[in-house]
Amino acid sequence: MCRVVNKLDVKSLIKLTYHKNSEGKYHCPVMYSVFTNNSHILAIKTTGNVYSYEAVEQLNIKTKCFKDLLNDEPFKRQDIITLQVATYLQRNNSRYQQELTKLHSAFNVSKSEGKAELYSQNEEKAKSDPSYYLKTTSLELKETLSELYRDYKGSEILASIMKEPEKKKVDKINAAHYSTGKVSASFTSTAMMPETTHEAAAIDDDQVRYRYVKKKGYVRLHTNKGDLNLELHCEMTPKACENFIKLCKKGYYDGTIFHRSIRNFMIQGGDPTGTGTVLNR
Repeated sequence: MCRVVNKLDVKSLIKLTYHKNSEGKYHCPVMYSVFTNNSHILAIKTTGNVYSYEAVEQLNIKTKCFKDLLNDEPFKRQDIITLQVATYLQRNNSRYQQELTKLHSAFNVSKSEGKAELYSQNEEKAKSDPSYYLKTTSLELKETLSELYRDYKGSEILASIMKEPEKKKVDKINAAHYSTGKVSASFTSTAMMPETTHEAAAIDDDQVRYRYVKKKGYVRLHTNKGDLNLELHCEMTPKACENFIKLCKKGYYDGTIFHRSIRNFMIQGGDPTGTGTVLNR
């Protein structure tokens, strides 16, 4: 039996601060490496800032300079918190199946308070599809798993990753000028099936769409001082213009104010809070 000694209060919680790159993906603010399910992620208890293990190891631990990498606030070695550990499977590890189930732990970060909480919303999908958490693994990990599969026959989890991924249909519109790289990868790896034919890689659908954007866009904003007619250079910044038009159609800017106005220079608005601190998503 477990006996609760002290109740958990709000003060004992640590507010974590995650950082995003220009593509909206969580990354290390120092190394700029994107966090994945295979990343080794650390946090500083005193500041709540989240970094990659490489950043803290190289710039704090090895140099013995225990100061936060963003705000220079001092901390102790004991203040380093491990949020996620990168798991590397060894060839003769008898517990490899248990490690596979822990490999893709994910964090759901609260938008309001920034607290990291474990979530299991994909558990049902993982139960029906053993390879659900293995579809986004790195090539190096897949090669390791392939070697394990040869040594441990009959594993459903490892057998599922041996399936060839569905190939994206490539035509003259979305074909890239570079190949998929499977020929060179199979030449240097003993775990991959040999490939002798070069195939063009498929370009992302959004990039293909943006190639054909040649016209400008127009938006009319209704304000209490009159209408504003805006001309958007969609042919130059298609993604930014598309996001702005979609937000307008959703009514994201309805009722917002221009929180910043500089005479003969610019006006700034679009923040629902009216402070300019909330980024458009």
